[in-house]
Amino acid sequence: MNDTITLALSKGRIFDETLPLLRAAGIEVLEDPEKSRKLILPTNQPNVRVVLVRATDVPTYVEHGGADLGVTGKDTLIEHGGQGLYQPLDLNIARCRVSVAVRADFDYASAVRQGSRLRVATKYTTIAREFFASKGVHVDLIKLYGSMELAPLTGLADAIVDLVSTGNTLKANHLVEVERIMDISSRLVVNQAALKLKQSLIRPLIRTFADAVDKAT
Repeated sequence: MNDTITLALSKGRIFDETLPLLRAAGIEVLEDPEKSRKLILPTNQPNVRVVLVRATDVPTYVEHGGADLGVTGKDTLIEHGGQGLYQPLDLNIARCRVSVAVRADFDYASAVRQGSRLRVATKYTTIAREFFASKGVHVDLIKLYGSMELAPLTGLADAIVDLVSTGNTLKANHLVEVERIMDISSRLVVNQAALKLKQSLIRPLIRTFADAVDKAT
């Protein structure tokens, strides 16, 4: 497989926003992931294929050689640790932010000021732990994987740390964004061994992506 490049992507926004970058490199994915049951999608380039994996699994596939390169969010990379990954490019796609949100009737500022111990639900435990530690706020972290907005509404947690894009989901569930932790965008990650073994295939792709990002900004 030394003459084939495997790119790991997750369905949804990252997939959709990576397509223009691939097109800039002359690569067209030949099947729609929302309509196909295939997990390995062919492209118009016989030596390039796309594998569809969960967003949180992209760094793992790339690190361990299941894919040569991938596109994943900064949030996922921080939680994964990013060990063994070459990260040549911020692609400036799938932009959002990680924020703290609470019920509209919860006085977050007062709780922090008084040194209260907060229960915080999140799947971003590394980001949340480092953020609250930097503020000197004591928290009990509750790891959840979905429907984060339910946690404050049911009394499971005082606050959540989650990705926010438009903020509409928070509003619909009577939650308010009280602190912005960091801005997030998606990065290109490359397996370091593949970079050495497949330089002639991977480096031109990185350069094309970089040019496309420069033109878009």
